[in-house]
Amino acid sequence: MEELVPINFHKIMQSRSYTVIILGTEKKKFAIYTEASVGRNIQTYLTPENHIRPLTHHLINNILSGLEAKIIQIVINDIEDTIYFSRIYIEQKMGDKTVILEIDARPSDCITLALINDAPVFCRREVFDKVLPIQDN
Repeated sequence: MEELVPINFHKIMQSRSYTVIILGTEKKKFAIYTEASVGRNIQTYLTPENHIRPLTHHLINNILSGLEAKIIQIVINDIEDTIYFSRIYIEQKMGDKTVILEIDARPSDCITLALINDAPVFCRREVFDKVLPIQDN
């Protein structure tokens, strides 16, 4: 069984050309770089703002709710060069059965959904040990 390290969202930093998402533990933080538009989406969820129409992540939540499914966890499961990979785990009750769906997704989408749903985020130990730590002030 692979070891999972619980990690937290620490902050987001935005520039015109990219976004930096800071994740990790108290002892080690690391950065995921992504498109500027992704950062704007995450910041939308971090600020209390009313939207006239549902945004993409709200749509996903509405679909999950309609299917009586919920996000149970996010796992950052791999890194290749500077590209991170993650899985989102969704639990759905179907009658007397419970089904767990495991879906490949971008870490930025997973983190946004985790923040919205207060879902735990984990990183595989092998990946966590491989990532370069950053100094966070």
